[in-house]
Amino acid sequence: MKILLTGANGYIGMRLLPQLLRMGHEVVCTVRNASRFSVDSEIRTQIEVLEIDFLKPVEKNTIPADIDAAYFLIHSMSSSTNDFDAQEATTADHFNKYMSKTRVKQVIYLSGIVNEENLSKHLWSRKNVERILYEGPFKLTVLRAGIIVGSGSSSFEIIRDLCEKLPLMITPKWVLTKTQPIAIRDIIDFLTGVLGNEKTYNDSFDIAGPDILTYKEMLEKYAERRGFKNWIYTVPVMTPKLSSYWLYFVTSTSYTLALNLVDSMKIEVIAKDTRLQELLGIKPHSYAEAIDMAFVKIEQNLVVSSWKDSLVSGRFTKNIEKHIQVPKYGVLKDEKHLKIEQPDRVLENIWKIGGENGWYYGNWLWKIRGFIDKLSGGVGLRRGRTHANKLSAGDALDFWRVLLADKEGKRLLLFAEMKLPGEAWLEFKIDEQNILHQTATFRPRGLKGRLYWYSIVPLHFFIFGGMIKNIAKK
Repeated sequence: MKILLTGANGYIGMRLLPQLLRMGHEVVCTVRNASRFSVDSEIRTQIEVLEIDFLKPVEKNTIPADIDAAYFLIHSMSSSTNDFDAQEATTADHFNKYMSKTRVKQVIYLSGIVNEENLSKHLWSRKNVERILYEGPFKLTVLRAGIIVGSGSSSFEIIRDLCEKLPLMITPKWVLTKTQPIAIRDIIDFLTGVLGNEKTYNDSFDIAGPDILTYKEMLEKYAERRGFKNWIYTVPVMTPKLSSYWLYFVTSTSYTLALNLVDSMKIEVIAKDTRLQELLGIKPHSYAEAIDMAFVKIEQNLVVSSWKDSLVSGRFTKNIEKHIQVPKYGVLKDEKHLKIEQPDRVLENIWKIGGENGWYYGNWLWKIRGFIDKLSGGVGLRRGRTHANKLSAGDALDFWRVLLADKEGKRLLLFAEMKLPGEAWLEFKIDEQNILHQTATFRPRGLKGRLYWYSIVPLHFFIFGGMIKNIAKK
């Protein structure tokens, strides 16, 4: 079958794509920015990649007409607290218009469980998208999923952050809300299982794991599986705003996502039927098994995708690629150069920078800067990095974003997503003479930006000087 995969560089899309290829399907992927689509070279040769922004009006049909089926995996919850529902509705409407120019038979939409009458804005938006897609010129299959648990999923990473960092928690009362988590492996099985299955056409199905748990029980079971104890106490009153700040400061989530998550966590998310698992013969994994499977991937450094690499986890949700050209005028720079003897080893050190490996010099100062950034509403250092030794354009790297990761050209370019009175770039490059160039570039915004730069020049002297030396010798 020829399949259209929207949201191909998202958390689900990156995991679904290789499975579709293993099944022998021809896959056309749509992304907003092809330069951020970080699949390996073997997969890239097997797929067609189209740049389409479904928020923009349909001007011409760039999607092949001979599409047999399509996956609609586009969500906007993290990008805004106000208008993400309008964005999702627009996206669905434009998707229908694109599909009207193809011969597509089936569209598969991954939604959330929406069985309660009083829905959060997030879940109401999912239901509204479902309504719009049912108006499209195709047979629709809707999978309404519970909370997804897997390496790199936002839910799993938030639970992990809370349990690993807070052995004692004073929590809001929404931790007593019941939910029904599902393993990412089961999500992929359901998504592929309904493909081309006429018994699932024009129908909506709940999919979830076998365990109905409160969020408190999920936290406790996580700690149990990891071999430690945590103490959780709930308070009857904690406003949504305070709850959001609590999640934001403790976990790696953005404040926008935290606010939307808290709004949804007040609603029970429990499956009402098991029709699909009976139809497809799928037995979902338990929550404990989902945790164990996630850590197998983490410990083997095989995390395929992470929500943190989405642009919405940072400050800049649009047009970040425009920063790939580092400005030459009106900027302040800190440049370091060092002759090296083993360029390949040094290159590996560069590619391992950040995350648990740290920044090679003054890590405690980097942590303080991350804490200050978090206090000021920035992303801080908690995002870390998805892979220990792999980097691709678009990846999150602590409070930086990877703009360019050209290992063959021996160049790494980062753009700062921390709160700054200006814009900042950090570049590493090894030239043909085996000289390592490390350049920090800052384009200040007014007098405040210049004062900021000159106030930290002494720190730059030590931090950047020590960093290039340790990268070269470590």
